[in-house]
Amino acid sequence: MGMSRRSIEGAQFPDCFSEPQVLRNALDGARSNEFAALRYDAQLKRQHHDPLPVHVIVAQTERPGEIIIELLPLEAQTRQEREERLIDQAQANKELIRNLAHEIKNPLGGIRGAAQLLEMEMDSKELTEYTQVIIHEADRLQTLVDRLLAPHRRPHVVGDVNIHEVFERVRSLILAEFPRGLRVVRDYDTSIPEFRGDREQLIQAVLNITHNAAQALSDRMAEGDAQIIFLTRIARQVTFGKQRYRLALELHVIDNGPGVPDSIKDRIFFPLISGREGGSGLGLTLAQTFVQQHHGLIECDSVPGRTDFKILIPLP
Repeated sequence: MGMSRRSIEGAQFPDCFSEPQVLRNALDGARSNEFAALRYDAQLKRQHHDPLPVHVIVAQTERPGEIIIELLPLEAQTRQEREERLIDQAQANKELIRNLAHEIKNPLGGIRGAAQLLEMEMDSKELTEYTQVIIHEADRLQTLVDRLLAPHRRPHVVGDVNIHEVFERVRSLILAEFPRGLRVVRDYDTSIPEFRGDREQLIQAVLNITHNAAQALSDRMAEGDAQIIFLTRIARQVTFGKQRYRLALELHVIDNGPGVPDSIKDRIFFPLISGREGGSGLGLTLAQTFVQQHHGLIECDSVPGRTDFKILIPLP
């Protein structure tokens, strides 16, 4: 409830729910012996927190006139719905990116070619500066389009992958780019076996997440206490994407930065959404695509001071 005993004692319990009348009706039904037990889903209001989805059980006890109300958090159901949204969102993003990139690519070549032909006909150096701007910007857009199409063009190369070699490669790349004020902590489960996957895609996915984390830590780097944690574990009997897996890789990239802004928290895997000025907004979109090609999923849990990107990849 997130409330003290003093403040909650004597309060009307139905008022703690988003729809209090449903519980009042259930209590009336229990008192009049219409049922022995009733179950339904509800939203429990909490001070300074989002409403909590709960499963409510209203039941009579052996004592006359006594009613017990049991609340069970719907964490598993909520998590499953969130994962399904992420999967549907990633699939929609993939189709949007592919179609948009092709629509941009076709006229882009014509624009660049026309600018080159126009430049050849010009004698004025001042005017050729304008055509150079057109060519330069066309090339910049071409680079963006190539990045959008990269996951769909490149074949999925499957081989034996050691996940810790993936993390060590990313660690060396990040520390080379951010040599001061950043500490990368390794918390590895060394018993994790090799598995079949695309090593380069996984390196790119982890690198994109870690690079975003490092850039978000710029203020902490200046203070010398920036930290990124690489954590690897084996998860057992996990369900995601409407499927249950006996074993799955559970990988975490955790940073102690300011957290993901609330304004984009629900859209960070959308293409071209970035919380950083000058960011392309493609890093997390491509990371999600690469992980999904391994039948996996990336989730994010972020509060100020701790952002945790969790990668789940099923194992055979």
